[in-house]
Amino acid sequence: MTQRTSSDRIRLGFVGVANMGMTNLKAMMQRPDVAVTAVCDVDRRHLEAAKACVDAAAGNTACRALADFRELDAWSGVDAVVISTPDHWHVPQAIHAALCGKDIYLEKPLTLSIAEGRRLCRVIAATGRVLQTGSQQRSMPEFRRACEMVRNSVIGTVQRIEVGLPPNNRTCPPTWSPMPVPPELDYDAWLGPAPWAEYHEQRCHYQFRFILDYSGGQVTNFGAHHLDIVQWALGMDDSGPCRAWGRGQFPSSGLFTTATEIEARLTYANGVEVEVRTGSSGVTFRGTAGTLSVQRGRIVTDPPELAEAAPGAGAIGLYRSDDHHGNWLDCIRERRQPVCPVEVGHRSATCCHLANLAMRLGRELTWDPQGEVFVGDDEANAMLERPGREPWASAVRSWTAAALRAG
Repeated sequence: MTQRTSSDRIRLGFVGVANMGMTNLKAMMQRPDVAVTAVCDVDRRHLEAAKACVDAAAGNTACRALADFRELDAWSGVDAVVISTPDHWHVPQAIHAALCGKDIYLEKPLTLSIAEGRRLCRVIAATGRVLQTGSQQRSMPEFRRACEMVRNSVIGTVQRIEVGLPPNNRTCPPTWSPMPVPPELDYDAWLGPAPWAEYHEQRCHYQFRFILDYSGGQVTNFGAHHLDIVQWALGMDDSGPCRAWGRGQFPSSGLFTTATEIEARLTYANGVEVEVRTGSSGVTFRGTAGTLSVQRGRIVTDPPELAEAAPGAGAIGLYRSDDHHGNWLDCIRERRQPVCPVEVGHRSATCCHLANLAMRLGRELTWDPQGEVFVGDDEANAMLERPGREPWASAVRSWTAAALRAG
């Protein structure tokens, strides 16, 4: 990375500029300490729209528009990258960016599998990059306050936690036939390391979330946010649950393959059980002295007066960030850990993967959170990794090895 002073603008490249990618792009463009110098997408429509957006805001056409993330990463005109691609691309692209010396903002869920998450943690540690997971609820005051209240026993000893997730797959076509690939989309590059599959318009872009080859449904979509808050409240950012049970409903046919009805339970070593179900989105903590529910914009307690409880002497205070993007940028300049670094993102994503694996297998799994393996369960351990399609699988192995050697 080019050496800069703390007053310099950070030059950003954006990989994936639809949906959340465009949301991140528009937010970053408003910042005076940032210059967007490159955008990248395998869909030409999204790429051209992003470049037009940047050009209009900057008043010039200097922003580079690239179809290949490797070219963006290799360019010296980019200091850091924002990756908002489908989940199956997250870790490969983050590893390549780290190898090229870029700091990284990586959308949640951080990973597609547990094993690749640990590899990413090793790469980030070896290369010294600053990685922020896009779990922005850690920078929302209501979630930080809720977690501090739980940590400081405002509701007594936590006994049970309920995580509600919105329904999904409601627009799944019951039958489908291959469609012609639109000329603006490099579909082979979109698939990347995922298994080959015939094109359908609902396979790509937002709906990828509901196909197991690319994502984990609402468990890794909203669940990545809410289970991250569970981990934070319980002080488990470097660990996780020790058992997972699940009983989901999955489509018997059609294009989408993730659970349509979610019912899972994660159990921690201290006995706290986390119920994950389809329902109203949010997190509810049930303790011996009361209940606390938190969702975006509000906290509700029972009894109500708990909401106004003042922290006592020696109260636990959590990492304070009121601006998720800004926290990442500050940490790039100061070379320190952001509010949701790679280990935290990996551990929270692991909770999602455990719930999904338990539902797919339809039974309870015993998990060793330190060794990151299932205990006495070869079938489950075989699902810790996702096989990759060539030539991408070999490329990712090469990038990983090179990044670890560089460290």
